[in-house]
Amino acid sequence: MRRERLALLVTLLVFASSLAAAAWLGARLFVAERDNALIASLGAGHDLAVSTDDPPELLFARLHFLATRDRLDEAQPLLNQLASGDDRRLAVAALYDMANARLRLAFDQLESNRIDPAIPLVRLAKDNYRRALTLDPGFWDGKYNLDIAMRLVRDFPQIDLEGEEIPPEAAKKLWTDLPGLPRGLP
Repeated sequence: MRRERLALLVTLLVFASSLAAAAWLGARLFVAERDNALIASLGAGHDLAVSTDDPPELLFARLHFLATRDRLDEAQPLLNQLASGDDRRLAVAALYDMANARLRLAFDQLESNRIDPAIPLVRLAKDNYRRALTLDPGFWDGKYNLDIAMRLVRDFPQIDLEGEEIPPEAAKKLWTDLPGLPRGLP
């Protein structure tokens, strides 16, 4: 009698734990399917809001949606969250995506002969490429695009004259920040 109760109790515990595991896996599957549907919807061009508690893949899909539509101010908080997250692969992809969006906007500005608004966009793109390369030094696409951005707006060392007043002649730039659009191969 005692053995039968023990066997019945063990059977019930195994059944209950199996049922709990199945319920947990079912819930995880439901959440994953919902997230995949939202990612597919964003990829199809539907604007969907996301929260900061959503998975990083969904945040990246929203960032990509915003970046490809030149809504960079809305995408910046998502970039900050992804760049400081645990998933390095997504952080690199997010930094690269935003840098490309900024560089694309800068090229649009330059084609319209608006040089002044293009320079900060190129500098921000270079910063994002550098951050992506810090996380993944072997990221060849990031290196290539950084090289293009570096040719577009050069980083010249600034002369720091502490305690001295800068004469007006020295304040004039000796070269432009934007040497020209890169054309062709090096």
